[in-house]
Amino acid sequence: MSKRILFIIGFFSEGSFNRQLAKKAEKLLADKATVSYLDYTRLPFFNQDLEMPVHSEVAHTREEIQEADAIWLFSPVYNYAIPGVVKNLLDWLSRSLDLSDPRGPSVLQDKLITVSSVANGTSPEEVFKDYRDLLPFIRMNVVDHFTGVPINPEAWGTGILKVSDDKLAELSAQADALLAAVEK
Repeated sequence: MSKRILFIIGFFSEGSFNRQLAKKAEKLLADKATVSYLDYTRLPFFNQDLEMPVHSEVAHTREEIQEADAIWLFSPVYNYAIPGVVKNLLDWLSRSLDLSDPRGPSVLQDKLITVSSVANGTSPEEVFKDYRDLLPFIRMNVVDHFTGVPINPEAWGTGILKVSDDKLAELSAQADALLAAVEK
């Protein structure tokens, strides 16, 4: 398995619904790719004062991104928008690797990415609009086969996300689309 897919979870809780969806996606990729999860819990808030010398957490995060063939982002929706922790991560990673050339390539330059989201109602579609605008702007290659999964009402009490068969099929198709993009 030479393909490496880096999962980014947009919420730090170990039991989050998006982490549960990521575990389902990981099973779909079994025997097809190596999956790892990005730990960016110690990444500081973006601050130009921390860019030089490169902050150790930023350097580590960049290395994880560079080693991946593709990224799969599992994003909750906060007030119909991208969660702050994800935006902070993307702000750091979208910075030019050579600060003397602000338009130079970043670690995200041409990196393949796809997005899934577990959220209430139609809000995944709202946040997908934001990602469809932002990700190409920061020069990423978007595999635009996004999957939005609604939260089953009882999950708020049980903490267990249930994913319908049709949404699992969408997730499987998304995994296939990402793998096909990696193969190109």
